[in-house]
Amino acid sequence: MSEMNQETSTVNMPTTYDPKSAEEKWYSYWKEGNFFEAGKRKDAETFTIVIPPPNVTGMLHIGHALDFTLQDIMVRAKRMQGFDALWLPGSDHAGIATQTKVEQKLREQGVTRYDLGREKFLEKVWEWKEQYAETIHEQWAKMGFSLDYTRERFTLDEGLSKAVREVFVKLYNKGLIYRGKRIINWDPAARTALSDIEVEYKEVNGHLYHLQYPLKDGSGHITVATTRPETMLGDTAVAVHPKDERYAHLIGQSLVLPIVGREIPIIADDYVEKEFGSGAVKITPAHDPNDFEVGLRHDLPQITVMDETGTMNANAAKYQGLDRSECRKQIVRDLQELGVLIQIEDHVHQVGHSERSGAVVEPYLSTQWFVKMGPLAEKAIQAQKSGSGVNFVPDRFEKIYLHWIENVRDWCISRQLWWGHRIPAWYHETTGEIFVGAEAPVGEEWRQDEDVLDTWFSSALWPFSTLGWPDVDHEDYKRFYPTDVLVTGYDIIYFWVARMIFTALEFTEQIPFKDVLIHGLVRDSEGRKMSKSLGNGVDPLEVIEKYGADAMRYMISTSSTPGQDLRFRWEKVEQARNFANKIWNASRFALMNLEGVKFEDIDISGDLSTADRWILHRFNETARDITRLIDAYEFGETGRLLYNFIWDDLCDWYIEFAKLSLYGEDAAAKSKTQSVLAYVLDRTQRLIHPFMPFISEEIWQHLPHNGDTITLSEWPKYDTALEAPDAVEEMNLLIDVIRAVRNVRAEVNVPMSKKVELIVKPSSDKVHNIISRNENYVRRFCNTSDFSVSVDAEAPDKAMSAIVTGAELYFPLAGLIDIGQEIARLQKEFDNLTKEVERVEKKLGNEGFVAKAPAKVIEEEKAKMQDYSEKRAKVLARIEELKG
Repeated sequence: MSEMNQETSTVNMPTTYDPKSAEEKWYSYWKEGNFFEAGKRKDAETFTIVIPPPNVTGMLHIGHALDFTLQDIMVRAKRMQGFDALWLPGSDHAGIATQTKVEQKLREQGVTRYDLGREKFLEKVWEWKEQYAETIHEQWAKMGFSLDYTRERFTLDEGLSKAVREVFVKLYNKGLIYRGKRIINWDPAARTALSDIEVEYKEVNGHLYHLQYPLKDGSGHITVATTRPETMLGDTAVAVHPKDERYAHLIGQSLVLPIVGREIPIIADDYVEKEFGSGAVKITPAHDPNDFEVGLRHDLPQITVMDETGTMNANAAKYQGLDRSECRKQIVRDLQELGVLIQIEDHVHQVGHSERSGAVVEPYLSTQWFVKMGPLAEKAIQAQKSGSGVNFVPDRFEKIYLHWIENVRDWCISRQLWWGHRIPAWYHETTGEIFVGAEAPVGEEWRQDEDVLDTWFSSALWPFSTLGWPDVDHEDYKRFYPTDVLVTGYDIIYFWVARMIFTALEFTEQIPFKDVLIHGLVRDSEGRKMSKSLGNGVDPLEVIEKYGADAMRYMISTSSTPGQDLRFRWEKVEQARNFANKIWNASRFALMNLEGVKFEDIDISGDLSTADRWILHRFNETARDITRLIDAYEFGETGRLLYNFIWDDLCDWYIEFAKLSLYGEDAAAKSKTQSVLAYVLDRTQRLIHPFMPFISEEIWQHLPHNGDTITLSEWPKYDTALEAPDAVEEMNLLIDVIRAVRNVRAEVNVPMSKKVELIVKPSSDKVHNIISRNENYVRRFCNTSDFSVSVDAEAPDKAMSAIVTGAELYFPLAGLIDIGQEIARLQKEFDNLTKEVERVEKKLGNEGFVAKAPAKVIEEEKAKMQDYSEKRAKVLARIEELKG
């Protein structure tokens, strides 16, 4: 490209910025140049983020755009700061989600996975994966993500599969993985166990059915209530609290289960809440997790009354073959006829639904593989409480994390799917022996377990398996692990973040990341969660098509606050696009005045104007604060600072002030201003680059520079040599004067094109000197006919006035003002200043504030108090003068 290695500024910039051409051009250039590849800076400090792997189930959504943009901002900034920065990309096979999508596609063709068989079906899933992995790549490129594609991983690639087998075998050998029969979440549509995260609880309008179970001896009955009367067919006891006097005499006796006729015991268990309902509960060990635990304590039979599809089985007697919902209707009718069902009341309750199939989840007794979580959780708890654990941002999420791991249950890791990591366990068909190992056992008659592992099992290893583990001598593992920060939503703290910490501590003896940055959900403009049913989802590619990637990135990142949800508003994207255009137009103007300036010509030392020194000071402060804020993950505040500096300081003030030198006759002053303008514009593009990578690269390539890409340019560092508090004081006064003059003009409708007389009465010799020294700025931007500065100046009759810090301004506008209106305007100003005085007085009168606030803050408030009071006194004096 012609712009590369541009040592001299060029002005061949189009009048308007075209995001599409810039985005395609620069992303290709970055990738071809391998500018995102880590590992080249051998002596540099590392910075590592592994991307939360998106599922290969479809398109990335706006939540991904937020998550990944925040990561890209950090990685780009660290890369420019000289770190050996790695952002490792990858994707997740997403077992049940992906298999469900492929099966849906096959059903449309009239085919099931069973028709194809396991091998052929998996070929179809791999085809799906390749298609959507390519789509994800295209979206990453569109959004400008600086990922190291040379290290891309997939949760089913061979390296990660090896890590999964190693972890499974080691946990099994330590007794931390076991196979057993327990209650799990069962999806009867997909016919698989589910993890907790794959269950969505929805509020359902149902019923509470009150049933009377008769005592065997005919002396009475016990009333129980249930929301699922069809499960009574599997009841094996009724439980009461051991200290419930109402039932103490019945404990140990038997009831007769209606319809079935089976005798079931009355047992005592602390699980029962005696104050709730009748104080008696039916126990169905095969269809309820709490009942299962009660059943184990009392050695109760476990009777499953449904099959894997939710159809009633042989244990359901005459209801065999009915779907569970049909069975409920029939059994309710039968119980009513028997006189056992004594009451049906409306009842709203939370019902689990499969996230993927939408089916009502069945608590189901099934033989599965489990991880014993207690010992693993203990390590994580100790690490967190000892101060060597993970730093959560915001820190309130640490309590949520700790609460979960302190109450963690064993984790069901087997899934009845074909797509995933197949469980490395084999069963001997003759002896029934189980063999667990990384490779198949030697010999005949061994059959591998048909099930695969929960997707979260392989995802739990992501921070270290992607870097070469279990090869602890792998160069990437030794250099880039542990990682620095994980960026993720609060909705998967339990299911992913916690499991990564468990496994990392167990297998690497280190936490997997130093920080966990938790962001919220992207909601619609009304605050609603985005969903297909509401039709309120936002496609990031649609946003990019309309406004460009930079506008989307800037809006979504600077609208976010750690831990909080954010609302997507199109008008905010438009504002970000307008900001990008402002940067473009200002840069284009600057470059028109930098033509021919070479990189080696740039010199910001020596004799500089007040405006030059001021903009260098303000840039220096802004660079320092932005660096600090990015490190603190305060992207919203970072966006505000960038916007204020670029829009206000650079565009609205400095560039206007610079025109005096650029268009003047003083060649030395022009050269210095050109240097300052080139220096500040170059480094401002560097600050904006992590947020708006495309437009910043496009502009930077037109500026005089000595590198290949802004991506690898040096991040601006705070430079004490650029400090100029005196220039800041001068510019603040000049800006106040200019604003005051413009405000007065607006009030009396005197256009800027019309010259006015201005009299300045400074309050001190220092202010007198500042205004006199910068008279050319005041004359130019106030457009004065006559201009005078004197500490002895007196207000002319019928003059407008304005009060700024350190000076009074008078405008002899005879015939143009109404004395009554001027008094009313000044009275309004007096009232506003009175409010400010009272506000500060209240603050300084607050003992709590004075006791806790730093001395510097208190001094600043006292200075404000004095300034407001002096201004108010001058306004009051002017009102009295006009009235007189």
